[in-house]
Amino acid sequence: MLTGTIRQGQGGIYEVETPDGVVEASLRGRLKRDERSGGKVVVGDRVDLESEASGEGIVWAIQRVHERTTLLERRSPGKAPRSKPIVANVDQVLIVFAAANPDPHLRMLDRFLVIAGSSGIAPLIVINKVDVKGEAAARAFFAPYEKAGYRLLFTAAKAGIGVDELRESLCGRLSALTGPSGVGKSSLLNAIQPGLGLRVAAISEAVNKGKHTTVTAQLIPLDCGGWVADTPGLRELGLWEIDRDQLQFYFPEIERLLGGCRYPTCSHIHEPDCAIRTAVAAGELDAGRYDSYRRMVLGEDDF
Repeated sequence: MLTGTIRQGQGGIYEVETPDGVVEASLRGRLKRDERSGGKVVVGDRVDLESEASGEGIVWAIQRVHERTTLLERRSPGKAPRSKPIVANVDQVLIVFAAANPDPHLRMLDRFLVIAGSSGIAPLIVINKVDVKGEAAARAFFAPYEKAGYRLLFTAAKAGIGVDELRESLCGRLSALTGPSGVGKSSLLNAIQPGLGLRVAAISEAVNKGKHTTVTAQLIPLDCGGWVADTPGLRELGLWEIDRDQLQFYFPEIERLLGGCRYPTCSHIHEPDCAIRTAVAAGELDAGRYDSYRRMVLGEDDF
């Protein structure tokens, strides 16, 4: 028996990284029936393999899927949306934005952070292109996120700023990669490991063009250990299945103030004696972050 990690899958055939190298495997028995009825084995799953003899030599079958630590899912299209697993056992979500060119869209960033938090996955905010306006300006602009308790890295791929620290943060972990186009994700990945950004970009382009539609993600191995997974469609993840009254728990700076509201069921939108709105008025809680929260609660968070 071999244990390995699923790197990609297409047409019922899965590429599995094992201690003995990469092998191809297919589903058998109950797992195959589960897949037909809507269950999924996904990229990032840890699986047990059994070898079987055939006329073409040894073939591998997936016999068991290990319990997942985390799971990223997205909404399938249609009138009755369903969850569609994308990648399992993610250690962190790498959320890449640019300090400039393009200007950062903070409500989009806030949405990504809620998605990561609701999935139980640690976010790592990477602010690239800090050499355009200066690192000090970038740090000041994103200060509310550091104050909220998020971890941020400030990078400039071309100048080599922050690349070593980012590489260290990726090594030994399974990192899901996301962020708007044009922020320099490929350049950053190429700075970390030559050719890495090109491989991830090719996967993303194929998915966006509708090619290999059975592949929701693919794990790209890092030379230092660990994996990077591009996650197309992350904007459709998460919020559609989060209760609006749970959103307060995915804004750390809001969650810390919850005990100060007059009403236990306070929505922090219109009730009197609300500790959150009081903190905003006093300048103790960032108004932009609160506005993102308010829009999500009211269903006005589209962008």
